[in-house]
Amino acid sequence: MLWPGCWPGVLPDDWQVGNFGLYIHWPFCQAKCPYCDFNSHVVGGIDQSVWISAYIRELDRVAIETSDRVLNTVFFGGGTPSLMYPDTVGTILSRVQRLWPVTNEIEITLEANPGSVEAGRFAGYRDAGVNRVSMGVQAFSNADLRRLGRLHSAEEAIAAFGIAQSCFDRVSFDLIYARQGQTPRAWAAELEQALSMAVDHLSLYQLTIEDGTAFGDRYRAGKLRDLPDDHAAAEMYQLTRDICDSAGYAAYEVSNHAISGGESRHNQIYWRCGDYLGIGPGAHGRVTLDGQRYATETQLEPDAWLADVKRGSGEASRTPLSRQEQAEEFLMMGLRLVKGIDTKRFTRLAGRPLSIDTTEELSDLGLVQMQNGTLRATPAGHAVLNGILRAYLID
Repeated sequence: MLWPGCWPGVLPDDWQVGNFGLYIHWPFCQAKCPYCDFNSHVVGGIDQSVWISAYIRELDRVAIETSDRVLNTVFFGGGTPSLMYPDTVGTILSRVQRLWPVTNEIEITLEANPGSVEAGRFAGYRDAGVNRVSMGVQAFSNADLRRLGRLHSAEEAIAAFGIAQSCFDRVSFDLIYARQGQTPRAWAAELEQALSMAVDHLSLYQLTIEDGTAFGDRYRAGKLRDLPDDHAAAEMYQLTRDICDSAGYAAYEVSNHAISGGESRHNQIYWRCGDYLGIGPGAHGRVTLDGQRYATETQLEPDAWLADVKRGSGEASRTPLSRQEQAEEFLMMGLRLVKGIDTKRFTRLAGRPLSIDTTEELSDLGLVQMQNGTLRATPAGHAVLNGILRAYLID
């Protein structure tokens, strides 16, 4: 859709509002979870020396264009990055610190699964420079963990969390709700248990059935039974907000809760439309160069990505983003944040303001609030965020 008054181009310094980060994708897992639509692969063996060399070559390549920037965050995502050797992580981080100036309080996050092998590596990751861990716990019910295809037990997750807590000041973990057979009462009890353990951050996601996953195939075949209905799922969403708020873990994004200061700085780069480099198979990036903002993508298949790196670049595509596309992305990402968006920034990007009529209509419905130039979705609005976005984007 083209808006009147919208033109191609960029605002060269707009990305600085959201800061600058680095995402490194490790594409391997021990098993593929049936709900997962991330780029992850199960293989028999991994030569980590080959992967170290490839990551280093890619870091050197992207640093040529961005070495004058101050790096705010590094995020090892996957896949299962806790399958990486600590020496692999340490080598990568040593190179990162040679290539970019970093903030004094740089956030370096590594995603981890709670299996005993990975948990034993936490001290090594700390010594390598990681200062934040995000753990994929997903459930505290062993029956549900099995249904979710997880390889760890609830007891292993709790033990691993204790080890992580002894190594890091900042530890987050993920839980999935609206699982098969789960009731609002059961979710409330599980959430209370999670909050009794939490350090500074929780990511709490409603189970979604994605195309191209094992759950998606089962759902279409009528074999994924006993999922909570929309009313029960909505009740669980509201319980999540209420219980976390009461415990001091306010929502700062649709699915993320933290104590003050515990928010994920890296993920906020995405939501605030900063620049970030994406390294590794399937990694996406956003980078502003010579006054133009680009979307970057890489090959999904690990071997294909390695081959591209050997040929000189792991970047499969670099697409210029128009001001219209940047404005739409800013709206879609920024309204996920409880703080909302600066409407003046939207106007600068789009070349036109947000529709006053749409804002008034959504406000009357209790879905958005406009105050002092900030537009935010209400808790009720966050539950129907896609509808809000459609209302603005088709206006």
